[in-house]
Amino acid sequence: MRLLLDTHCWLWMQVSPERFSARAAALLADPANELFFSAASSWEIAIKYSLGKLPLPSPPSLYVSTRLRDGGVSPLPIEHAHALRAAELPRHHRDPFDRLLVAQAQLDKLALVTVDEQFAPYEIEIVWGR
Repeated sequence: MRLLLDTHCWLWMQVSPERFSARAAALLADPANELFFSAASSWEIAIKYSLGKLPLPSPPSLYVSTRLRDGGVSPLPIEHAHALRAAELPRHHRDPFDRLLVAQAQLDKLALVTVDEQFAPYEIEIVWGR
């Protein structure tokens, strides 16, 4: 299974993996599954860190890259097709980062790991984190 991690779920993996449901934890731990983390989420983390809304033990440039590498999670770049697809999505959710994740999940055939119920109306596969 190919899994795209919502920003908060990736952060949970770093500091509080016990927050995941048994099913989500098993899927995340299964080496047969591929885990992806979007550049949109890195951007979101960097913005929240710079605004003082997300404390991290090191700057995002170090924190994210080190943990992606050490955690076996593949970075997922934002392509033009993703950005253009995000503009075509129904207005179920206005958050631009989340809309990019939906577009990436649709175009790249990824299941989204999240606890955010705002994703439910979209035509994507969701793995509920709780």
